[in-house]
Amino acid sequence: MRASSLSRLALTALCSALLAGCAQSPTGRNQMLLFSPQQMNQLGADSFTQMKQQEKVSTDARMNAYVGCVAKAVTAQVPASYGITSWEVVVFDSKEINAFALPGGKIGVYSGLLKVAKNQDQLATVIGHELTHVLAQHSNERLSRDQLTGIGLAVADAAIGSSDSLGGAATMAALGLGVQVGIALPYGRTQESEADRLGLELMARAGFNPAEAVTLWQNMSAASGGKAPPQLLSTHPSDQSRIANLQAQQAEVQPLYQQAKASGLVPQCKA
Repeated sequence: MRASSLSRLALTALCSALLAGCAQSPTGRNQMLLFSPQQMNQLGADSFTQMKQQEKVSTDARMNAYVGCVAKAVTAQVPASYGITSWEVVVFDSKEINAFALPGGKIGVYSGLLKVAKNQDQLATVIGHELTHVLAQHSNERLSRDQLTGIGLAVADAAIGSSDSLGGAATMAALGLGVQVGIALPYGRTQESEADRLGLELMARAGFNPAEAVTLWQNMSAASGGKAPPQLLSTHPSDQSRIANLQAQQAEVQPLYQQAKASGLVPQCKA
């Protein structure tokens, strides 16, 4: 096929994608989502299966019960409209200070996180944050952006008549074919800030004290030893920006926390 024809086909695919994939996040931010919930759920399930095969799963009954207790309280506040009826929670035995959630109701927590998230409220901060990455379809958004990048590369590739299938390779990578798509893709600063805000609301509705989110990120900052890159060079907000934003949002979420307590939502998860 001639390069001009390839270019027109790729451009047509790009326009179709732009028209079909417009959506909004829970905060009203415009998103481009090209993949169906079913596709994302399958990618999430496949990634989680890989993680359980490659990482050491904790057999510490007390730790598993504690993490499961916090996760259950937070996930109970996820609206039914999201269509996630159950969540699988796995604790990985690792010194890594991390956690994640994947489409399809998958939650992973590394045991090293518990050295920084020092109580149930701080752990709920992290779980709430990771859950809202799923609820706000951030993985879909990132994959979709990479998919469009792949189409754009195909247009350029066809326009110059190159025989190298660079565009096709980028598109295949964007589809997540390979290892741990849900984990390997970093979120951008806008998505991270959105997850902070939505996660704060979610944990407060579950009866966890959102003020502890500030303490958690102070702990995170201390644990990093000042080694985090400047905000301009990072996909995450700087610790200082994140803490300031969480402090500013307390006036909005503390009433939700008080309402939860008044309704009897008082989690008692013991580490």
